Amino acid sequence: MALGIKYHPNLYLGNGIKKKKLDKIKKKLENRPVFSGVFLICVSRNPHDQLDIYQARQLCQPYYRKYPPYVVGIARSREDAFLLVEQIVTQCLRSRGDCLLKEYLQC
Repeated sequence: MALGIKYHPNLYLGNGIKKKKLDKIKKKLENRPVFSGVFLICVSRNPHDQLDIYQARQLCQPYYRKYPPYVVGIARSREDAFLLVEQIVTQCLRSRGDCLLKEYLQC
């Protein structure tokens, strides 16, 4: 089921995600996302939204084979994912002075 997931070069990681296990998690996401047990923070395809948070097992849906997500963060829990979004917003505000997250993350 190999998906063509794209990852942000400076991937944001939640507290429960270890850098040394990141390759293993990415491999699970590509081949068997239902067993990865993580939450993804992705750039939204909807022009009215900026980021989406969802469980990795949603990648099993046929839509994601056709339209793979652009992952900017990986978290162990939903609460951890919210903390990562807060961190991304804070960094965007410091560096740009606005909250245009899509532009900030795709630069």
